[in-house]
Amino acid sequence: MPVLHNRVSNEELKARMLAETEPRMTISFYRYFHIDDPQVFRDRLYMAFTALNVFGRIYIAQEGINAQISIPQSRFDDFKTTLFSTHSELDHIRLNIALDDDGKSFWVLRMKVRDRIVADGIDDPTFDSSLVGHYLKAEQVNQMAEDPDTLFVDMRNHYEYEVGHFENAIEIPSDTFREQLPMAVDMLTDSREKNIVMYCTGGIRCEKASAYLLHRGFKNVYHVEGGIIEYARQAKVKGLPLKFIGKNFVFDERMGERISEHIIAHCHQCGTPCDSHTNCRNEGCHLLFIQCPVCAEKYEGCCSSACQEERKLSLEEQRFHRSNRENGMKIFNKSKKLLNLTLHKPGMK
Repeated sequence: MPVLHNRVSNEELKARMLAETEPRMTISFYRYFHIDDPQVFRDRLYMAFTALNVFGRIYIAQEGINAQISIPQSRFDDFKTTLFSTHSELDHIRLNIALDDDGKSFWVLRMKVRDRIVADGIDDPTFDSSLVGHYLKAEQVNQMAEDPDTLFVDMRNHYEYEVGHFENAIEIPSDTFREQLPMAVDMLTDSREKNIVMYCTGGIRCEKASAYLLHRGFKNVYHVEGGIIEYARQAKVKGLPLKFIGKNFVFDERMGERISEHIIAHCHQCGTPCDSHTNCRNEGCHLLFIQCPVCAEKYEGCCSSACQEERKLSLEEQRFHRSNRENGMKIFNKSKKLLNLTLHKPGMK
């Protein structure tokens, strides 16, 4: 029986990827469809993708598949043939190809079976995720952006919205998609008669969100086909003006794709214009935040002087500091002022 998971260290795998000479393509795709046995489906796909040297992160559930991957350019046609023939629902599925891409987005293939391909928190047996809103292509998106009776709703997390969004889009201020769905319903209750355009990174969240709003009685619900990635691709190919400003946050090593030249966010440490996300280099923190080059040098890639000091301690002292420390969302949120925290030793108040 072949090994159906990785057994090599992350450090070695990343070094191998960085040493590759053949360019890679970063691709994302998803599809809601019924899978009878997700584990069998996962194992068959894992073996096929491993043979093609695919890296990335793929979630499989009875409700479908959600994937962000990279593939050597020379294997792209083989990859499409393999994917399209895996299941009838995947035949000629739309592939979102990254725009701002160096091919160094992933270094290992991780494929997991989950209850949902997107954690939505919906516990309603009458909800049908296949009854979705109207798809919008780039030209239609731009037309609706000019309509005063249309609302654009960002179904991504607050840190994604911070670095880039459609002009005048409504932010649903939350850390998770499961929290956003009921919040969106509440925030849009007085706008039920308006056109509501939902969008996200690649389409998977806004598609389900559009179905949820329809389920809750909204009528004029739309979503951007293929999300920001496909909108930007279509707009650039067709020479359309971009209604999305800033950077599109992505969940891989790049942490962002440049869509427009606008920098609408600020360094979380000094406030200078900046939209580059990073993780705190203190392994006991690993906070996701925005840091400019000046602060990156000043704090040595850490989110605070406290983390900078802790990172210089011996491994034993670092472990002592981390023990019994409260762990929450490892994402900077301005309202929580996480960058101003003090890293106390266990037992201190």
